[in-house]
Parts: sequence; C-alpha cells; structure tokens
Amino acid sequence: MTTVVGMKCACEPCLCVVSTETAVQKDGKYYCSEVCANNHQDGSSGCGHQGCDCHGSIMDNG
Repeated sequence: MTTVVGMKCACEPCLCVVSTETAVQKDGKYYCSEVCANNHQDGSSGCGHQGCDCHGSIMDNG
C-alpha cells in the first residue's frame, strides 16, 4: 500500500507542494497556507512562499 505524503497545493495557480501532515486542510483539500485555503479573499497575491505568486483567481471552490 502506498501512502501519499506530499501533494500540490489545492489552490490551482499555486506552485507549492505541501506535506499532507502539515498542510492547511479545508473542505477535504490540502493547501500550503491559510491565504490559499481562503482563496486569497483579502486580495493578496502570493502565498508567502519564495517563487510563488499565486492569486487564487482560478481556484475551483467546488
């Protein structure tokens, strides 16, 4: 049996890979940060991780 320990952040434009143990979990999905988990509702760009400038604008909330 294979155990998944890392996956891409569920925020579509985000480039981050997150650990399933430390990720922010929301609605059964894994995110690299609270900003991504909340779909950048405060208008912020980027998740705070170096090299990533996601905006959440095309995130699938369903």
